[in-house]
Amino acid sequence: MINIFEYAMQMEKDGEDYYRQLVQQTANKGMRTILTMLADEEVKHYNAIEKIKTEKPQIAETRILTDAKNVFAQIKESGESFDFGIKQTELYRQARDIEKKSMDFYAEKANEVTEEYQKEVFLKLADEEKKHYFLLENIIDFISRPETWLENAEFNHLEEY
Repeated sequence: MINIFEYAMQMEKDGEDYYRQLVQQTANKGMRTILTMLADEEVKHYNAIEKIKTEKPQIAETRILTDAKNVFAQIKESGESFDFGIKQTELYRQARDIEKKSMDFYAEKANEVTEEYQKEVFLKLADEEKKHYFLLENIIDFISRPETWLENAEFNHLEEY
């Protein structure tokens, strides 16, 4: 039988590794900042899961959407041009899909654990992964059509939950 905690920790480690690989493949400084924030979030999730095996951890509400909005604003102000190829966009789509799988996994496992604090942690992790998914959706939109995304949206894409 699969140990859901070990499996979840491996998912978070894989996610961190994937984001760090994307950082290496991305030339834009702002995008590297956002990807690094996502990788760091995965480390926090890993640590939280590791703790729920033995104790009730505290998972702080993240500011990733607000922080990402600030990075997008800086990108806009810099006037830097963007040249993201199809391959780059596909990498972000894969990351988005990974976040969706993680979100679904945590929501499902919240119903399987017996300790209430474990359920709370899994639901919180599902919510955090939902934020990551939402951010990646916006990154995909942004790199697919930066002029339209920046001018028309005025960052309304990244509303707080």
